Amino acid sequence: MAGRLLLLRAFTATRATTTTTIATLQLRSDAVARPLHRFMSTVKGIPTDEEQATGLERRALQALKQGKDPYSILKPKEYAGTRDDPHIVPCIGNKRLVGCLCEEDNTAIVWFWLHEGDAQRCPSCGSHYKLVHHELPH
Repeated sequence: MAGRLLLLRAFTATRATTTTTIATLQLRSDAVARPLHRFMSTVKGIPTDEEQATGLERRALQALKQGKDPYSILKPKEYAGTRDDPHIVPCIGNKRLVGCLCEEDNTAIVWFWLHEGDAQRCPSCGSHYKLVHHELPH
């Protein structure tokens, strides 16, 4: 019996007219609040990442759309490490500290300074690295 009364109250409360305001619904103790409708779902659907992105994320998405990678998000191109095809190291200055893992399972990193100009060799394994000037996107 009590279940039928609750069901009847809920049914009549949801059939309330749209002219009742939120304030009057809050004042009535027997009213059941109706669920809010998502406005985006009725108009265009769920917004995409590009529509929701702001700030740095938006600039990165716009740059990726133009084919650029200003923040080095994508995997870098593979280089052979030879004198003709050296590993490219981007830098905003004229020198940079580079770490080389000479062997695949090596636990020690060989650190050396890479200067602007021609390709330089790793002192341990002989791989070639070249410093390329890189402009910041902002």
